[in-house]
Order: sequence, then structure tokens, then C-alpha cells
Amino acid sequence: MTSTTEPTAKPVEHADLERFGYSQELHRRVGSFASFAAGFSYVSILTTVFQLFFLGYGFGGAAFFWTWPVVFAGQLLVALNFSTLAARFPISGAIFQWSSRLAGQTFGWFTGWVMIIGQILTVAAAAIALQAVLPSIWSGFQLLGGDSSPTSATGAQNAVLLGVILLAVTTTVNIIGIRLMAIISSAGVVLEILGVIAIVIALFTHTKRGPSVLLHSTGAAATPGSPYIWAWLASGLMAAYVMVGFDSAGELSEETHAPRRITPRTIIRALIVSGVGGALLLIAALMAAPSLTDGNLATVGLPYVVEAVFGGTAGRIILADVVIAIIVCTLACQTSGARMMYSMARQKALPFHAVLGKVSPRTGTPIVTSLVVGVGAALVLVVNLGQTAVFTALSSLCIAMLYLGYLGVTAPLLLHRFRGARGDKSAAIEEGTDEHGKRLFSLGKWAIPVNVVAVVYQVLMIVNLAWPRMAVYDLTGHTWWLQWSAPLFIALTLVVGYLVHLRLRGGKVHIPHAWLHHSAAEPAMAAEPAAEGA
Repeated sequence: MTSTTEPTAKPVEHADLERFGYSQELHRRVGSFASFAAGFSYVSILTTVFQLFFLGYGFGGAAFFWTWPVVFAGQLLVALNFSTLAARFPISGAIFQWSSRLAGQTFGWFTGWVMIIGQILTVAAAAIALQAVLPSIWSGFQLLGGDSSPTSATGAQNAVLLGVILLAVTTTVNIIGIRLMAIISSAGVVLEILGVIAIVIALFTHTKRGPSVLLHSTGAAATPGSPYIWAWLASGLMAAYVMVGFDSAGELSEETHAPRRITPRTIIRALIVSGVGGALLLIAALMAAPSLTDGNLATVGLPYVVEAVFGGTAGRIILADVVIAIIVCTLACQTSGARMMYSMARQKALPFHAVLGKVSPRTGTPIVTSLVVGVGAALVLVVNLGQTAVFTALSSLCIAMLYLGYLGVTAPLLLHRFRGARGDKSAAIEEGTDEHGKRLFSLGKWAIPVNVVAVVYQVLMIVNLAWPRMAVYDLTGHTWWLQWSAPLFIALTLVVGYLVHLRLRGGKVHIPHAWLHHSAAEPAMAAEPAAEGA
């Protein structure tokens, strides 16, 4: 007797991806919550607020809080633009892919290059956040002895050691596979959200002063003859450092079920939850701090408030939750960076692309790119061993790089929209449908105003982040190149990128760019050959 195997329906996401010219290599195992978790854990308010609260308060005093809603509003506009693109281009390496299709292969390549370097720096910056918490839980975590303050010599050295250990762990998890990463990320996000709620409630029930504290610059660093606005702008580094990475949900598009529908929503949701939770955390901390003038808020930061309010055992439990958030944040940053590198290598847009563009058939993950990002971040830390400004300088520099990469998407998107508004049909951002047949995410008539304000905000923030402040980049005040390290590093990144790109162009590497499909593909039928049997 002869039996035949019925044609099997190819998942709509797989068929959709094929329309962009890619086959499904990564394992598609990320659902709605895991997608949200990827963005939320990258932002990770417990990690970043605990890491840099001391910096924001040290510059601007209690009124530094108002940098938070400014940055949140600006980044929300950026996220709305990203969501529009995520619905239309559900592809890994989101920033690189979007920029290439909007502005062409050369511009898109440089945007991707800047993002890769920025993400490696971000992974390194996230990993050293352990130093802001672990020694407060147990002095034995200050492995090198001495002062554990992040801005001290021994504290900075210990931060590098703890960071390298954490990178070894996150690299291992990334290599094992997306399923383990998604489980850890989702569990970590639940614990982080519960931790934020517990901290906020506890601090609001132990307040020492009213909300009017937010209107005063108490605690700000005094700089004779300098207007407070400059200190306030510098304090915005903390908020800027926190609210990035929400786009990482887009980096996992090829591993997400129904990405055209899920990813745009999780990008926005991750930022809004982080923005609201972080604002409440800052307000509660400033109202509950034992003192605003004893110097602890500008040196120890938020762990000082938590220990004072919760006491010994309870305080250490809360700080342990922060440690979990830091681990998950570092994991999310590394995962996002590895996908960006994989996406570019797949297009033969990086040196050694044949190796970097491989996906393990067993784990469904790009193992080599995970290793490269992890080792690269560890090298960044080792190079900065002994630099007392490693916390502030690395944080400011990595965010300036990410903002520059984000601008590489929103600026050409704005030009694209202007062309479309003038009647250029090739530049029209068409409506379409997602995997469920619903309309794709769109800003409608608000698209251009939202895009304009987003670009203006990004340009101003890049200037603010890269400004050569001695108090950020060179705490000793004796090394000019450290003070100017942000613009110098950005320039060096572009020069090296130019040389790499020149070599790739010589090899006739093709990086495709074009507006393609705006609707999810109909489920395709993958016919299998008939099987015969007796």
C-alpha cells in the first residue's frame, strides 16, 4: 500500500521571513512576555538606577529627578518610531536592518557598526554594576580589599573583576540557547518588578520629607560661578543611561512568535513600565533618604537608602534582588549585541562573516557572536582596570554610542516621511496587516511631528552625553585625552569602521536595502515528497 504525507503548513512567521530573503535559522521560541522581558531587562531600572543614582544626585541634587521625565518623553517618541519599523521589518539586527532600508547600505552599515561597538560597551557597563551592590550585601565581595566605593581605585578594580566573572556566566547562558535565556530573563523580570514594588512601598512608608524635595537642588555639587543648569544637564546622564535598550525586543524578532504584532507593543510597554517604575523609585528614595547632605547619596547612592530603611537582613534580601536584575540585564544586553552582530555577518557585512554568521543547529543560537560580544566586553573592562572614572565614563560613552545608532534610524526615517509627504510613492510607509490580520502599528497623522521632536531630542542628548566633562571622564583632572575620550572614541570608531567598510566593499559585499513587504505572508505550504511503504 502507498501512503503519502500531506503538505504541512509552514508557520506564517517563517514564510514572512523568507520574503525578506532569509531562512529561519534561529529557534522561534519567544512569546509576548519573553519579548517584553527582553526590553525591560535591558533597561533594568534596578540595575541602572542603583548603579548611577549617586552620579545623578552628585551633580544635580534632589532636583535631578526632573531629568527623568524629560528623558522618558524623548525616548518614548523614539520608541514610537521604532515600533512603526518593527511592525514592518521583523528582522534580527533591527537597527542595522531598519537603517539600511531607509538610507542605503553604506549609511546602514555605519549605523550597525556604531551599534555593535556601543552594545559591547553597554554589556561591560552593565556587568560592573555588581560593584554598586555586592559589597553592600557582604564585605567579602570586595575581593581586592580597600574602599568599595565605585569611584575609588580599589572599588573600580574590584568592579572589573566582578564584571569579568559575570560575563563568563552570561556568555555561557547565551551559548546554551534562547530557551534558557528566555526562562532566566522572564523569571528575572518578575523578580525585578516585585522588587521595585516592594522597595517603593517600603520607602513611601518611611518618608522623612515631602515631595517638595524634588523642587530643590539640595545635595548638588557646588561649582562657584557656574549656573545650576549645567550641573542639572550633567545629572541627566543617569536617566539617559537607564532608558535605552527597549529596542532589544526588535533584535529578537526572528525568535518571536507573531513579531509584527508583538514586538511593536513590547517595545513601548517595556519603556513605559520602566519609566513609571523608575520615577516612583527615585521619588520614594529622595523622600525616604535619612539625609540629603551627609554625602552618602552622592557616593554610595541608592544602596545607602535601602540599607537604612530596610535594615540588615531585609536590606540584603532586597539588594540580592538587585543582583539578579543586574545579571539578567547583562544577559539581555549581550543577547541583543550578539543578534546585531549575527545579522550583519549574515549579510557578509563584517570581517570573518562566514564564522560570525553561523547558527548552531542544536541550540539555534549564534554561538560565535555571543562569544565575541562577551570577550569584547571583558577586554573593555580589563583595559580600564585602575581607572577611577570607569563607572561614569563607560556609562556615558556607551549611551552616547547607542543614541548615535538610534539617530541613524530616526533621522533617515524622518527624511523618508518628508519625501512621502511630498508625494513620493516610493517613500510611502504603507499600511498592512500583522500575523493576526490586524492593522500594523502606525502613528498616522502624528508620524512627522513625533519623528521631528525625537530627532531634535536625540541630537541634543548626544551633545550632552559626549560633552568633555572632567567630573565624568577624568576624575583626577590630569589626563586630557580621558576628558575628551567620548568624541575621540566616537571618531576612532568611525575611522576604523571606514577602513573595515572599505575592505568589505573591495570584496563586493552586498548589503541589501529597500522597502519590502508591509504585511505578514500568508501561510505557505511546504510540500514534502510522497513516502511509499508496504
